[in-house]
Amino acid sequence: MKIFSKYLLLIMIGLFIMNCAPKETKKQDEFKWVVDEFADIRIQRYQIPGFDELTPRQKELVYYLSQSALAGRDIIYDQNYKYNLLVKRTLENIVDSYSGDRTSEDWNNFKIYLKRIWFSSGIHHHYSAIKMDPGFSYDYFEELIANSNQENFPLKDFKTVDELKTKLKPIIFDPDVDRLRVSLDSESDLLTNSAMNYYEGVTQKEAEKFYKDMVDPNDKTPISYGLNSKLVKENGKLKEQVYKVSGMYSEAIEEVVYWLEKAIEVAENDKQKEILSLLVEYYQTGDLKLWDAYNIAWVKDTESAVDAVNGFVENYGDPLSYKSAFESLVSFKDFEATKRIAAISDQAQWFEDNSTIMDEHKKANVKGISAKVITIAALSGDAFPYPPIGINLPNATWIRKDHGSKSVNLGNIVQSYNMGTAGSGFLEEFCYSQEEIDRAKKYGNLGNDLHTDLHEVIGHASGQINPGVGTPNETLKNYASAIEETRADLVAVYYLLDPKLIEIGVMPSLEVGKTEYDRNIRNGYMTQLARVELGDDIAQAHMRNRQIISKWAIEMGKEEKIVEVVKRDGKTFTVINDYEKLREIFGQQLKEVQRITSEGDFEAAKNLVETYGVKVNQELHKEVLERYAKLNIKPYGGFMNPKLVPVMEGEKIVDVKVEYPMDYTVQMMRYAKEYSYLPTIN
Repeated sequence: MKIFSKYLLLIMIGLFIMNCAPKETKKQDEFKWVVDEFADIRIQRYQIPGFDELTPRQKELVYYLSQSALAGRDIIYDQNYKYNLLVKRTLENIVDSYSGDRTSEDWNNFKIYLKRIWFSSGIHHHYSAIKMDPGFSYDYFEELIANSNQENFPLKDFKTVDELKTKLKPIIFDPDVDRLRVSLDSESDLLTNSAMNYYEGVTQKEAEKFYKDMVDPNDKTPISYGLNSKLVKENGKLKEQVYKVSGMYSEAIEEVVYWLEKAIEVAENDKQKEILSLLVEYYQTGDLKLWDAYNIAWVKDTESAVDAVNGFVENYGDPLSYKSAFESLVSFKDFEATKRIAAISDQAQWFEDNSTIMDEHKKANVKGISAKVITIAALSGDAFPYPPIGINLPNATWIRKDHGSKSVNLGNIVQSYNMGTAGSGFLEEFCYSQEEIDRAKKYGNLGNDLHTDLHEVIGHASGQINPGVGTPNETLKNYASAIEETRADLVAVYYLLDPKLIEIGVMPSLEVGKTEYDRNIRNGYMTQLARVELGDDIAQAHMRNRQIISKWAIEMGKEEKIVEVVKRDGKTFTVINDYEKLREIFGQQLKEVQRITSEGDFEAAKNLVETYGVKVNQELHKEVLERYAKLNIKPYGGFMNPKLVPVMEGEKIVDVKVEYPMDYTVQMMRYAKEYSYLPTIN
């Protein structure tokens, strides 16, 4: 589960971090954090502090795990849309070989379109899931094709380049063809109205019945059916194409496995060898029981410094929440920063016992929540280029209940976001008072960190489902993700104003909590709208979550004016008049959202999300976009990976050096040449 990105995402990346004050050092000042900006996106770099302190063997392990991560990177493109690789490889050949004018406005628009495709892992916007406008004409596209290397276009499935152009014309240029990657419109068929590539020729009712028939309602350790497969209809019958060696995506998975096997040879300990061996066996067989065994073993490994998420993990790309996207994050532990998050984890049972949720929804014994701050060394798949800032895994409810979970804060990713958005003027534009600005500058970093910690460590791990009630993706369906993120966020904000955080030494005063309350209301009600096209509804689960909490809270406290929406000099602001009463409102919200989850109340979930989370005040939206544009800040941030370079003595790796590339296009073109293992159409 990502806080973002739960993937991502994914707490509000750019806007979320803009409330933070940067940590200044001479070395950081000299490092160029932001290296490219285009459309609504900025591309940053992140550092890998502490890498030089790793042993040579640990560095080698990180290198192998990073290669395994990158080997699977094309999978996410194909999962997002069947023809993404066809578009991507066609455009990459043009970049590589076009002999015409590379200084025109059309060429610049073409380059921006390809960069957006790289950023979104496909032709649909990474956040709104709406198909992106290419920004240039089909006539210009024909000119690009004609003046590029004809032999290097992806022609395996086509007889001629003209056939390729004919296929691509509606895919790229018709906004109504495959318009939405993921549809969450409960009034229509969620599968036939979505362009993602997890199903083919299958209706929503057919898919739901297919997986419902697999589930034993009395099984207390249910398999995550559908997690690693595409569901298709062949000769009138439904069939799964499983992601595994000798199955779907085999060409890439074989490379993933190759590097994992290299990693096993230099694993830190026997437990880590067992974990990686289980992961390899799972990839080789596609057996979801092995995926569960791997996750249980992974959760129990709290000793290894080096770690990785690798697999088909998050299900946000599937409107039915069965299928999961490939992703990988390679990391090592930040031992000093982990002390803060561990202090919260150690109190997990106290937080559960003192929650506002009903007693029957509380866990009597919260299983081991392993929490740490990590330093990212490589990102791939659904985590690249816009990773979450916190993760809590595994996702299987019964594993979390019986064996616990791992919760992590991506420390160096947060640092880069802080540095990349420093001095933006955001606070001065959107905060109502100087007191609010000063408090945010003083406590913003810590408040953001604590919010992430509480969301991941306590929020996603808290509460339980009533006996006999199915998992949220079964009961709450297309509203499950938004409700789960709302639940975890409400746990975080409720406890951010609790003296317990002062008592355990992670927060100096309640002023930190007030800072986060200001940010949550302001962001959820208003500033996150900078990420939405004018006229659009909110579709992304995390954005829905944040608007639900803020709009619902404003309405609940309206009579007492606990939170007010006020105008000053023609600008809209949110003002919290009573922080303690707002905390009580958050507690009431948490109780109801947990009830919805525990009881599987679909109608209540639908009413909550549709009432508060979807529709946008168009007048306010227009105002936010205008105010935001004046700041010249890109609302979305993502990253280039550092390059890990092995130092060789003969055939043996004796060290690994870190390089920090500066050119986004160069890195993505290199990735396209070095890590393209899949067929173009799968």
